[in-house]
Amino acid sequence: MTSRCGVCCYSEAKRVAIFGGTHGNEMSGIMLVNMWAKNEAEIQRSGVATKPFITNPRAVEKCTRYVDTDLNRAFTQENLSAPCVDELPYEVRRAQEINRMFGPKGSASAYDVIFDLHNTTSNMGNTLILESSADHFALQMVHYIKKALAPASCPVLLNEHPLLKYSTSRSVAKHPIGLEVGPQPQGVLRSNIFESMRVIMKHALDFIELFNNGVEFPACSVDVFKVQERMDYPRDTNGNITAMVHPDLQDCDWEPLNPGDPMFQTFDGRTIPYEGSSPVYPTFINEAAYYEKQQAFVTTRRETLASYAIRKAE
Repeated sequence: MTSRCGVCCYSEAKRVAIFGGTHGNEMSGIMLVNMWAKNEAEIQRSGVATKPFITNPRAVEKCTRYVDTDLNRAFTQENLSAPCVDELPYEVRRAQEINRMFGPKGSASAYDVIFDLHNTTSNMGNTLILESSADHFALQMVHYIKKALAPASCPVLLNEHPLLKYSTSRSVAKHPIGLEVGPQPQGVLRSNIFESMRVIMKHALDFIELFNNGVEFPACSVDVFKVQERMDYPRDTNGNITAMVHPDLQDCDWEPLNPGDPMFQTFDGRTIPYEGSSPVYPTFINEAAYYEKQQAFVTTRRETLASYAIRKAE
């Protein structure tokens, strides 16, 4: 990427991957990728080689989130550089294989864009996930998608918190984009969620084609929800959960949680309020997959990011 007169110039995005099945029980991405693998016409664009790819086939076969460890946390430099031996967890060996195919991570030869398709049990709607506020190509893409989907909502989650950011499968690419579409139960396929994800991918690939064909995208602003803190359930001294997400908070992803608002409800009916000093915007509320991670939801704060204009490098 080069910058000149307020315009960022990026190389053409010639190699694009669409990952499904990073978590083997998130069905929309799995079914879309399998469909596109049989007939790629819908995802092909001029000048772009788009590869649909099942990232965790063993977990998909078992319809479980993962086999040994979470693949979407496995792409650390330590894991990727570890000697490949049978004793390694399956997902670590799979991460190394994916890194060889689509990376290496952080290198000039890495894939240009990877879309990673996820479902959530939370009421997050059509959510796009960014990993860097400095990636103006990705910012322009989500701005394009949001405009294309309007008036439907399409929140953008930015996770660059130094302690809460994790090493995703899509982080292998130069421009990683996560899709998180829900609510949808694990192991279930809902037609409306499937179609929502499909439409998002159409607009994303259209953007790449336009960019590669020389369209310059002017400077813009993008409203994002920036990850702040991971909130656990109340627990006793033995680590057992003692309260649930409060009914007033349940299914209220992206809505403000103000100081004093109900946050948890104990099993005997007592309300535990939010005691922060200012409003936050929770998301991933009561996500089924995050019970094992001791997370009831994450808090975010609303920010507006400024993106430079972008165009294809000459």
